Amino acid sequence: QVHLVESGGGLVQAGGSLRLSCAASGRTFSRYGMAWFRKAPGKEREFVAGISNWSGVVTYYADSVKGRFTISRDDAKNTVYLQMSSLKPEDTAVYYCATSGSDTYRPSTYDYWGQGTQVTVSS
Repeated sequence: QVHLVESGGGLVQAGGSLRLSCAASGRTFSRYGMAWFRKAPGKEREFVAGISNWSGVVTYYADSVKGRFTISRDDAKNTVYLQMSSLKPEDTAVYYCATSGSDTYRPSTYDYWGQGTQVTVSS
């Protein structure tokens, strides 16, 4: 059983930064791609960023966060990160990490999810 635990969310002013972490356990972390999704009130869960397995040679980003967010992974620590900069009020959402998705961009294809961490950006 895979267990994912997010941390690092909080309240930040527009223009500020936060770094989210997702600690994984339960299997060989480095073998699997990882992704971050978010869900804002009244909206569907949406893809934010993804990173390939084996030290994360390939990364993927939603257009809305390109140039502001950076996904990375530390396979020695079984952890994936999301560095968020130049935050905007529209980034406010619950952020989730996920793994084992057959389609990087589609949340319905992912098998394992964390419990989520709230990010609130004030204007």
